[in-house]
Amino acid sequence: MSWHENSIMTRQGVAKGKGGTSHKITIEDQGRFHYVYGPYADPVLEIEPGDLVSVETHDAFEGAIKDVVPNPSEHLNFPFLNPQTGPIYVKGAEKGDALAVRIVSIKPRGPQPVGTTCLLTEFGGLVGTGDTALLNPPLPEKVRKVPVDEDGVYWSDTLTLPYEPFIGTIGTAPEIEAISSLQPDYYGGNMDLPDVAPGSIIYLPVQTEGGFLYLGDCHAIQGDGELCGVALEIPATVELQVDLIKGHGNAWPQLETEDRMMFIGSARPLEDAARIAYRELVRWVAAETGQSEADAYMLLTMCGKVRLGNMVDPKYSIGAAIEKKYLK
Repeated sequence: MSWHENSIMTRQGVAKGKGGTSHKITIEDQGRFHYVYGPYADPVLEIEPGDLVSVETHDAFEGAIKDVVPNPSEHLNFPFLNPQTGPIYVKGAEKGDALAVRIVSIKPRGPQPVGTTCLLTEFGGLVGTGDTALLNPPLPEKVRKVPVDEDGVYWSDTLTLPYEPFIGTIGTAPEIEAISSLQPDYYGGNMDLPDVAPGSIIYLPVQTEGGFLYLGDCHAIQGDGELCGVALEIPATVELQVDLIKGHGNAWPQLETEDRMMFIGSARPLEDAARIAYRELVRWVAAETGQSEADAYMLLTMCGKVRLGNMVDPKYSIGAAIEKKYLK
């Protein structure tokens, strides 16, 4: 029996894990891509809870870096980066609910080499930026184009890295704000958390009617922190199943895998992101197990796990998790 049959999505979702109608959003269907998360765009698709959606996404550069060029920033139009497919309107979704998004698969799309990574001026974890202002001169810009398929990431003739795809940016619309797709927050967004991968289910708070699900920025592989500010960015085809959980009530994204339950917090400084994630996890563990929050707090100080999503975006993202075996 698949663990999905015992997931929150199956136990509490409107569709109870049953698949509905299949839909597809191609690059042509999308037409105009979005660079903010907000409730003001027209939905590109309306679905029922439980429906399956195949989504084509651009890479974070919307395909603008096609070759190994000396100055990649000259090919980019800041702040129009991180294009998002969507929004997808989920019928019946209301404020206080959650969208349950099961990631079925992520496949690289387009001509090889589909993977792009680069160094950009004043962007990254080990350089001066607009928020961390330094007198040091910026590093020279550089591009690497990398072939990628479902068997591996072909970094060089002598080194093949594993293909470990995930969705870098996924979330719902805030109720009133329109916020850059480069930023993560309570609605999800640019969390860059490698656990948002095939097989997992992410629960995203609904702030507005229909939820308005956006996604993009798929990565073939990324180390913890997305150190230089760019992972291995790929255009992709993503297969999803989207359900609706009424009255879910969580304030921040929750992620479920076969073995772990995780909450994701985004903030600056980094410790505040960890505090948000752990606070939400403490409250959830207490409610789920019947323990007091004090006991859940002490339990997590002994067996909590932390995953660093990004340390380079306008806000940083941390996932705080507990293994499910400690919840029995």
